[in-house]
Amino acid sequence: MDFSLFAHMERTRPDQDQRVLRDDLIALAKMADEGGMRAIWTGEHHGMDFTIAPNPFLSLVDLSYHTKNLRLGTGTVIAPFWHPIALAGEAAAADLITNGRIELGIARGAYSYEYERLRPGMDAWDAGQRMRENAPLLRQLWAGDCAHEGQYYQFPATTSAPKPVQPDGPPIWIAARDANSHAFGVDNGFNIQVTPLWQGIAEIESLMAKFNDACAAYSGPRPKIMLLHHTYVGADAEDVAIAAKELSEFYCYFGAWFQNKRSVSQGLIDPLTEAEMAANTMMSPENMLRDLTIGTKQDVIDQIKRYEDLGYDEYSFWIDSGMSSERKRASLARFIDDVMPAFA
Repeated sequence: MDFSLFAHMERTRPDQDQRVLRDDLIALAKMADEGGMRAIWTGEHHGMDFTIAPNPFLSLVDLSYHTKNLRLGTGTVIAPFWHPIALAGEAAAADLITNGRIELGIARGAYSYEYERLRPGMDAWDAGQRMRENAPLLRQLWAGDCAHEGQYYQFPATTSAPKPVQPDGPPIWIAARDANSHAFGVDNGFNIQVTPLWQGIAEIESLMAKFNDACAAYSGPRPKIMLLHHTYVGADAEDVAIAAKELSEFYCYFGAWFQNKRSVSQGLIDPLTEAEMAANTMMSPENMLRDLTIGTKQDVIDQIKRYEDLGYDEYSFWIDSGMSSERKRASLARFIDDVMPAFA
């Protein structure tokens, strides 16, 4: 099993200096690189300090100057916000600058907060259709002149300028949840990224079953599948309990952003009260302990062994959590030093 890191700059308070947040992200990338992780993934989000990443290619090029071997992946670009010619060219330019280290994760997006600002009137179904038209064009644009007349995009013969360093272009990964998304990705020879969020082992098993069904109906080589999951390796039970409370708060805010009902000012959502978070029993610390990959080192090893037995090719350590940079680094260090060697 391969291991990777999923990380962003995340700002939860107005007194946090964004230059410090950048330094923190670089420090995590260096740890992942020196610790033997395969890749780092960072996504695309707009107008949200909760996840600061307006252009993942810019972030990844920045990280390329501070790392040596780490693959640099978009986890993910939001396809409906991109014209395919622009996406192909920018991915290729990043691949050129990083000497062939880019991997391209693509999704339809999730936050209506972003949809209504960048694509007013677009819903999740429309976003998914745009992604399905956009993604298959990228390899054609990287390979040579490609003309297209589709529902969302129309353009005369065009090629990517520059060309990517990798001969067939960056590997493409599709973020998938439902069976149709798995089938779309696999049928196009794309790898698959899945995110069970807080939904636990039943969802992790269900996502793998959908992938296996898609692969069974596909005649080409089996793509790879990556599991992205919130992870914390604690020093002891007390430390793990603190992490469960922090991740409970993170998911309460995640849900608030997703619902898109609270006021937002200067990129920060109106704070949740302790009473509001306590009332969100779905995101309780007890459920985080049950359903996320958190625990002391042997707990985490045992959980990831279960994912490996299901057939996952890569496990991505989702570190966004609202925790201090010190707590993030301590957990990642324990993961690299104490968990990863169990899978060598």
